[in-house]
Amino acid sequence: MKKSVDTTPKPTVLFVCVHNAGRSQMAAGYLQHLAGDRVTVLSAGSEPKDQINPVAIEAMAEEGIDIANNVPKILTVQSVVDSDVVITMGCGDACPIFPGKRYEDWELEDPAGQGIESVRVIRDDIKGRVEALVAEIAPTR
Repeated sequence: MKKSVDTTPKPTVLFVCVHNAGRSQMAAGYLQHLAGDRVTVLSAGSEPKDQINPVAIEAMAEEGIDIANNVPKILTVQSVVDSDVVITMGCGDACPIFPGKRYEDWELEDPAGQGIESVRVIRDDIKGRVEALVAEIAPTR
């Protein structure tokens, strides 16, 4: 008996925030951690900073997720075209809209300039949202 091969294409998720230094990086870190190779994870910013927010790095390290070597990237039209799910976080109308894509806007406080206690609250909110997303788009078999 032949083993069935899963030919379902894996979904690509793009997280977008303004600086691609906090919220979108934490969300991408969680999605990669929770879904592994069942999804392709992208993140970008409409006005990317030159480095990841060190407090976001610290908050994620507490969860055993290393985002320290990530680099903020500029949002491109191509990254949106390549994605099945686009999740925006406070970047307003900077993200181009294409038919057939799933869009969500997650209203999350910006962790920029905040201390670890505040960033933990944002991180935990993101974790819950990412867990719900994984259950929907990339459930374990």
